[in-house]
Amino acid sequence: MKKLIVVSAAIASVFAAPAFAGDDMAGMNMSTKASAMKVSSTNALTDAEVKKVDASTGMVTLKHGALENVGMPPMTMAFKAKDAAMVKQVKEGDKVKVRVEDVDGTLTIVKLEKRSS
Repeated sequence: MKKLIVVSAAIASVFAAPAFAGDDMAGMNMSTKASAMKVSSTNALTDAEVKKVDASTGMVTLKHGALENVGMPPMTMAFKAKDAAMVKQVKEGDKVKVRVEDVDGTLTIVKLEKRSS
């Protein structure tokens, strides 16, 4: 009896899925334009403080807020800078805004701006 119920439920779910997929989504609000869904570059930047700069390796250690785009909570961590100019523009103690992204498996600073005080 139990087996019959499980098999019946499985068969019902198999046939129900295509029925839902064929829905015309008439009740769905499609008025949002793609441009309105984009995150502006200033919203994508995270506040951070420079803790250490190592120009020889191109690494910058940051005490940063949550990096939501890479799923990282606030912490202090060293990141590779995308280019050497970024490393040269900051020093220990600077307040900055950063964008960190996964570049070929390495978390990399792709944008770095000094914060205005």
